[in-house]
Amino acid sequence: MKRFAAAGLIAALAACSPQPAAEAATAAATDTAQGEGARHPVSGLAVVPLTITTAKGRHAFRVEVAATAAEQQKGLMFRTEMGPFEGMIFPNSVPQQRSFWMKNTVIPLDIIYIGPDRRVLNIVRGEPYDETSLPSTGPVINVLELAAGRSAALGIRPGDQVAW
Repeated sequence: MKRFAAAGLIAALAACSPQPAAEAATAAATDTAQGEGARHPVSGLAVVPLTITTAKGRHAFRVEVAATAAEQQKGLMFRTEMGPFEGMIFPNSVPQQRSFWMKNTVIPLDIIYIGPDRRVLNIVRGEPYDETSLPSTGPVINVLELAAGRSAALGIRPGDQVAW
């Protein structure tokens, strides 16, 4: 019985958003998240403000911070809803190529890759349960997930400035 439980836990952690598993977040990102004090009621992750400045204006979000490798591996798996101004951010300590997939992810997502200059590098749409690799077009320091369609609705495009 213990063997089955352990196998189930390993499978759940292996079938996650980032692909491959991401590095732990920078100390600064973790400190920022902890300073906010707010926690998401479902995930228990720190929630911080994030803004994206586009040609249409400034858009404010409240995002969960997936700061550790384990939090990044789980991501938004098994979640059934997300508000229009909610999301999840996956910080990196070093700019690197990233690729996400949607295994065990129930809701469609916009996956926004953010470059070292804190500007949107590229945006891809993730479909529920799809195991296709969805890569960044270059090295990134953050990845932001929003509900699918929010990027288009708000006019978020490559080159837009992200702050959190």
